[in-house]
Amino acid sequence: MIEARQLSKQFHDKKRGVIRAVENVTFCCQPGQIYGLLGANGAGKTTTLRLLATILEPTQGTAIVAGYDIIEQPQKVRAHIGFLSTATALYARLNAQEMVEYFGRLYGMNEAALQGRVDELFGRLEMNDFRDRRCDKLSTGMKQKVSIARTLVHDPPVMIFDEPTQGLDIMAARTTVAFIRELRQEGKTIIVSTHIMSEVQKLCDIIGIIDGGRLLAEGTLAELRERFAEQDLEEIFVKVVESAHLAAGKN
Repeated sequence: MIEARQLSKQFHDKKRGVIRAVENVTFCCQPGQIYGLLGANGAGKTTTLRLLATILEPTQGTAIVAGYDIIEQPQKVRAHIGFLSTATALYARLNAQEMVEYFGRLYGMNEAALQGRVDELFGRLEMNDFRDRRCDKLSTGMKQKVSIARTLVHDPPVMIFDEPTQGLDIMAARTTVAFIRELRQEGKTIIVSTHIMSEVQKLCDIIGIIDGGRLLAEGTLAELRERFAEQDLEEIFVKVVESAHLAAGKN
């Protein structure tokens, strides 16, 4: 599971001073559940996920990921998660299969288990047609599939997806969304960050609306609809964010 506890991250900028990228974020995601972190660009989504993945160290607070504390046991956390980042590139000279195998070996997988897992992922993600093609010759959708495969090659219990369909065409996006659903059925703990409303509605069991580094609202889609008297998720999102901005302006 994932349990964020008053998670905060501050950066210091010479011109702007203290930047509170994430502020007192608390939430929980259980096995077999997809938690959607919904926010505009710059809302704090990616920073939150990087904290959970131990890429960044929190200024305050902590989180328990797959049973391990992100501050006290970061190596254990890394061994039990798959983190798909929009900023992670592929090695151009490796082909798709070599890329995934490389990450499997980094995780210490033995060759027999690795080859079986590679074959499974390439089949499920429909990657066999380009498994021998170099990464610099792949389309955007193909590259995303390779990134997903290398993220999941060690079969971790916790999955962290940062904007998983960004830049994909509709068919590649549909394949990615369907695969994430399959992972939920397998009992994985999954957190997804996105700004795409339709994606949240299709995927997420729990939705957390984040803005200015703060988690402003949380619940199932049905709960949010009832709480904010709106049926459309976009209208709910706008109402939550505008109310927060109005309250901040008054203060």
